[in-house]
Amino acid sequence: MPVEGDWTGPLVRLSIRRSLRAELAGVYVTGPLPPGGAVLAPNHQSWWDGYLLGELAWQCGADLRVMMTERQLGRFPFLRRVGAIGTGEVRAAVRHARRGGWTVLFPEGALQPPGPLGALHPGAAWVARQAGVPLIPVGLRVLVRGAQKPEAFVRFAPPMPPADLAGALRAAVARLDADLHAADPDLPPAGYLRWVRGASSVHDRPGLPTRLLARLTTLQGASLPAPKGPLR
Repeated sequence: MPVEGDWTGPLVRLSIRRSLRAELAGVYVTGPLPPGGAVLAPNHQSWWDGYLLGELAWQCGADLRVMMTERQLGRFPFLRRVGAIGTGEVRAAVRHARRGGWTVLFPEGALQPPGPLGALHPGAAWVARQAGVPLIPVGLRVLVRGAQKPEAFVRFAPPMPPADLAGALRAAVARLDADLHAADPDLPPAGYLRWVRGASSVHDRPGLPTRLLARLTTLQGASLPAPKGPLR
């Protein structure tokens, strides 16, 4: 977790923010973000999920803890400097939420393949109950649509009772999927605000080779003789 006077934390945060802006086409968010202590319970089908919620917390000025598996923390121990905690640190998660921070627990327990939610574990509901803070289902999707690179979409659902998490999280993800299905692939769904401006796509900002090819194609098309009869 963050350590005062340690330069590692700011360096890791800078690396994460640069990755989001360089590797994603944008991050779009809808729904009420918690103003104080809360347990966030997102689906987990993307490598980016923890980074996305970290960026939102940093922009809001919220103190964040994200629970990770011990295996992942062993591979990336520096993530502790920006709020990662292990699955054995449940009491620390409770204390953090009780003090007014955001605590992220993925109820599916680990990264899942795309598709329906996996079986949910009770940890997020238990931490919210013990801390006496709202439990917030969060729908997450990172996917390629009309842009060259993936876009990330985050949907915060209203707080709900811990016993109802499974149904509420499934509803949040289903609503997010419906919003994406109904939207123009070149535009964010209605009501989603861009929180991170990501990398431009070729069709947004064509590079020099693309512009030259387009110009040559236009010139060649203009020099071709007009057909003298109907095309067959």
